[in-house]
Parts: sequence; structure tokens; C-alpha cells
Amino acid sequence: MTRDDAPQNLRTLLECLEQAGEPGQDVTLASMLEATGQRSFGALLLVPGLLVFSPLSGIPGLPTFFAAMVGLIALQLLIGRDHFWLPQWLLGRRAPRSKYDRAMGFLKRPAGWVDRIIRHRLTFFTSGLAVRLNAVLCLLIAATMPPLELIPFGNSIAGAALSLLGLGMMARDGALVLLSIGMLGLLGYLLTRLWM
Repeated sequence: MTRDDAPQNLRTLLECLEQAGEPGQDVTLASMLEATGQRSFGALLLVPGLLVFSPLSGIPGLPTFFAAMVGLIALQLLIGRDHFWLPQWLLGRRAPRSKYDRAMGFLKRPAGWVDRIIRHRLTFFTSGLAVRLNAVLCLLIAATMPPLELIPFGNSIAGAALSLLGLGMMARDGALVLLSIGMLGLLGYLLTRLWM
């Protein structure tokens, strides 16, 4: 899948993700990325963002795992790569099919509503130098995820921030990128409360 035929909205992305892997078998990260395409930076952010936002974020270690994935992708974007590489140990990570299917069902409910509000706007937040700045934003969000595992489902906010950023990049909606920046402020507040 190329950047041009990568999913352009949430419903299409979720439909692609539903096709990941073999029926009745665990779903690997490699099969999720194969289903969505590995050239779309937005989709590569949206996949872990949605999964961390979903009830899967309650699985211990999963948010930290996705933080590592997001960090690797963001670093590659910062150095100018347009095709992203992830190590085999990361690509082989699995989610049980039953939990994965439940997470997809949870995410599909708001997909139609979300797709109605996204549009091309403030596109300068999704292209040129802004793409590299968005990669830095990804690194900051990913850095909050391991400590937030101490708060039950605390990473749902980090997942929402990544999802907004990924969807904004994918749909060229800079307003969603701005919302993601606002959510980073909320994550910073949660971290200060955690250490006080």
C-alpha cells in the first residue's frame, strides 16, 4: 500500500485492521501494518494510538510496547525516511484474537461520527517542517506512556493524543494535530500528579 492508497479516514482504517491476520488466530503487529500499509506515517501512528485508547491499554506492558514502536517510527521520520523499518521482535508481538476483535468493535462505534468531523483544514500542520515537529510531538507522547502504566487505563489519554495526531496526519486535518498538542498538556499534568 502506498501513501496514495493508504486509508484516509477512521472507518477505512478499521476495516483494514479487521482483515489483519488469520481468522481464529492471534493478530501480530506485522499483520496489522500489512493490512494498513507501512508508508503512511498517520496510519502507523493511528494503529498504536487506537489500540492504546481501547480497552487493550489495560494489558500490562502493552502501552510501553507501543511507546517503543511510536518512538522508533518518530525517530525514522525525524531523519527523513519515507519507508519505516521495525525490528522483528516488535513485528512479531501478538494480541489474542478475542481481545483484538473486542477492541475493533469498541473503536468502530465512534468511527462514523469521527469521520463526519474530519476534513482538510490547517493543512500546514500536516506537511513540510510540521511533519518533523509532529514526530517530536510523538516522542513526547510516547515518553509519557511507560510511567502512566501506574495509573489504571491512564494511557487511554496518550492513546487518544496519538490517535488524534495520526488521524490528523492521515486526513490532513491540522485541527486534530492542535488537539493532540492540547492533550500532551493534559498528559504532562497527569505525570506531575503521579510524582507529587
